Amino acid sequence: QVQLVESGGGLVQPGGSLRLSCVASGSIFRGYILGWYRQAPGKQRDMVATITPRGSTEYADSVKGRFTISRDNIQNTMFLQMNSLKPEDTAVYYCNARPPLSVYWGRGTQVTVSS
Repeated sequence: QVQLVESGGGLVQPGGSLRLSCVASGSIFRGYILGWYRQAPGKQRDMVATITPRGSTEYADSVKGRFTISRDNIQNTMFLQMNSLKPEDTAVYYCNARPPLSVYWGRGTQVTVSS
C-alpha cells in the first residue's frame, strides 16, 4: 500500500508562487509514474503535470511555462513549483502515483489564487 500526503497549498495573490509537496509512505516510488491533478468546484479532475521514473515531464497547456514538476526518489517526495499563479489555477491539487498494478491518490491540498 502507498499513502500520499500533499502539503503547501494556501491563499496567494495573482502573480504569486506556491510550492506543493507530496510525500509517500509504504513504498518507494522511484519506479512509478507520478503526477499532479487538480479539480475546481463543479469541474472534472484534470492533469496538471506528470513525471516518469527517468524524469520526462508533461504539462497541461494551461500551466506550461509556469509550473515545474520534480521528484526526489530518495525522500519519496514529489514537488510542484507554481509561479505566476492565476485565479483560474484555484482548485484542490491532488498527488497521483501509478505503480504497475494500482493507482493511488492523496487527499488533496487547496490552492486559492485571489486578490
